[in-house]
Amino acid sequence: MGKPTGFLDYIRKNNEGASPLERIKHYNEFHTPMLPDERLKQAARCMDCGVPFCQNGQPIMGMVSGCPLNNLIPEWNDLVYTGEFDSAAHRLLITNNFPEFTSRVCPALCEAACTCGLNGDPVSVKENENFIVENAFASGMIKPNPPQVRTGKRVAVIGSGPSGLACAAQLNKRGHSVTVYEKDDRIGGLLMYGIPNMKLEKQIVDRRVELMKAEGISFVTNADVGGSVDAKELVDEYDAVVLCCGAGNPRDINAQGRDANGIYFAVDFLKATTKSLLDSNLEDGNYISAKDKNVVIIGGGDTGNDCVGTSIRHGCKSVVQLEMMPKLPDSRAENNPWPEWPRVCKTDYGQQEAIALFGADPRRYQTTVKEFVKDENGNLKGVTTVKLKFVYDEESKRNVMREVEGSEEYLEAELVLIAAGFLGPREYVPRAFGVETNSRSNVASEAGGYKTSVEKVFTAGDMHRGQSLVVWAIREGRDAAADVDEYLMGYTCLK
Repeated sequence: MGKPTGFLDYIRKNNEGASPLERIKHYNEFHTPMLPDERLKQAARCMDCGVPFCQNGQPIMGMVSGCPLNNLIPEWNDLVYTGEFDSAAHRLLITNNFPEFTSRVCPALCEAACTCGLNGDPVSVKENENFIVENAFASGMIKPNPPQVRTGKRVAVIGSGPSGLACAAQLNKRGHSVTVYEKDDRIGGLLMYGIPNMKLEKQIVDRRVELMKAEGISFVTNADVGGSVDAKELVDEYDAVVLCCGAGNPRDINAQGRDANGIYFAVDFLKATTKSLLDSNLEDGNYISAKDKNVVIIGGGDTGNDCVGTSIRHGCKSVVQLEMMPKLPDSRAENNPWPEWPRVCKTDYGQQEAIALFGADPRRYQTTVKEFVKDENGNLKGVTTVKLKFVYDEESKRNVMREVEGSEEYLEAELVLIAAGFLGPREYVPRAFGVETNSRSNVASEAGGYKTSVEKVFTAGDMHRGQSLVVWAIREGRDAAADVDEYLMGYTCLK
């Protein structure tokens, strides 16, 4: 431990971000990294505590506390403080294939479990991680490292999101020949089209993909496996197939008037914007525009927030975000102690921008849409919302949401975006491979593993565990790769 009193000597500082009214003028990331001397001080705040909950990644009271990848956080924080940046990057890359992604889009489960956060501000783990990996790229420390020996085994990975890329990277490192199939025109899955540029600029994804190509991994785009590409042929051609197609089946809102023109799923809205942005800087007009429209977003999670930020950048007239659940407390409740994940209200970048632009938080809690209102041409012109409350149901013996009688309210809306989560993978992919699914419509696997009901076929990521975080997708991809390796070789040395 380089500086035992670091957590006492230095206060937490974060990378400075552009003001909300300034950053809504563009679609780029908007935080400026601090100077290395200041970053060293932030790394020195790590206590090297006896029980590093930050890297634990284990469930406490039903919620994971700490990093699911078990990143060696105290070790590389200490190496940053002592200026050993390459060694810090080496320790980071042992457990995390893509820290350039997680250090941008992860909600930082590590920081929520940091011992410093028990009585103060946690260590800025996420920004320290970003400093390490970006410095490693800039210095040339991260470079192609193809395997010296090939095993002769061939693996197809279906889907190029974080789980698919992590699985491919691990299997390639082992010496297997890996081909990644992606249904879209660009590699990256949700990293490319599900997360807006403001959180993850796409040259960061392309940089990693080019590195993986140089290491010997093959990529095939516009390959809709189970659709335009025959699933059985892939199973026959390869020694193993790994399904990493994500949870692409969005949850719908089946209210009266749902067939109105102007209602879209959030994933389609965000994808169209990013694709048009990359193709033509939005000049081709091939996206769902929120310009000059009253926008209502149904859903209060990260995707809903991304829709708020994107709609504002389009130039929307107004934006309202509906959340079915009650507002969380602003600070930890007594029944939610450290190191549990803090169930507190978070105001994210999109909501911050709405407050700055329109003067009010866009969120309306315990509210949902009761009716979509159409004009005579079938176009959306508004929504009728209704308040919700929890009521104890005697039959099910649990609290359920019920409408509050007389609480209806009409909101003008020419665009509605449904960001209510996902129900599992697109059905045609599991059907094409003949794999069993579970009660949640996810692809089922053997207990504690990733092998499906079909010989040679494995699964990982959101397709396997359900809608989750990028960090969990990477964890799943790595673990599935170890299962595949053991299946192919009789043993595995992958971690």
